[in-house]
Amino acid sequence: MDEKKLLSGRIKELSEKAYFNNYVTSTNFLSASELAMFYDITKATGIYGKGEAFNGAGFCIYGGREDADRNVVCFLPTYLDGESFLLMQQNESDILSCIHITPVNSKFADELNHRDYLGALMNLGIERDMTGDIMCDENNAYIYVMKDIAPLICKELIRIKHTSVKCIQVQPSECTLQNNFEEIEGSVASERLDAILAFVYKLSRSEAQEYISNEQVYVNGRTAFSGGYDLKKGTKVSVRGKGKFIYDGIKGNTRKGRLFVTVRIYK
Repeated sequence: MDEKKLLSGRIKELSEKAYFNNYVTSTNFLSASELAMFYDITKATGIYGKGEAFNGAGFCIYGGREDADRNVVCFLPTYLDGESFLLMQQNESDILSCIHITPVNSKFADELNHRDYLGALMNLGIERDMTGDIMCDENNAYIYVMKDIAPLICKELIRIKHTSVKCIQVQPSECTLQNNFEEIEGSVASERLDAILAFVYKLSRSEAQEYISNEQVYVNGRTAFSGGYDLKKGTKVSVRGKGKFIYDGIKGNTRKGRLFVTVRIYK
């Protein structure tokens, strides 16, 4: 059975439970591509839109923080709307938790990155869909996880690489780290995907097109198959092996008629 059918069956089951039993249900964490797939499924039902409902159950997207890359889909009972639900989760989440990880002795700590933290979780046997965004700097990390798995992580995760660490379970809203971006500006001939890729990563148009042809480029979680797609303001683009960025749109025009655009690159 393909991935889309599996996801479709799962959200059908969860939405029906929320609707008929009148309690909150949720998926585990979905990647950007899986979330795009979810929206495709809801659109196919003909009921996607302002109401944000599926199988009669309202739903909302929640990742523990604003602009999360990985999110859960929460299906809601009839007495609860999305705005009220998210407000409740900010105060005390019963869906997600956040693990704050710090070195026991910062003087002897390794410089740990996103891959190190994720690898440590995988070594504990924790599946990727149980973990959300990992926010880290040189001193500490906050990892969003499904609430049921948080006590196990706090108990079992005691070392990452050669660094002894301590883990404390906190509310998702207590994370103090944000994404770091490098903002770049420049002129392009158009808002076509291949033109923006070439600008961001200093490629020729043919090199940018090669990344697209090799299915290494994702636009808002979906594989890009054409470089002729015009990007819209706020579009997230990731390129395998290169990184990801947010296209912030046109700031003006040059005297030669080119477009002056702004992009934020994830650091």
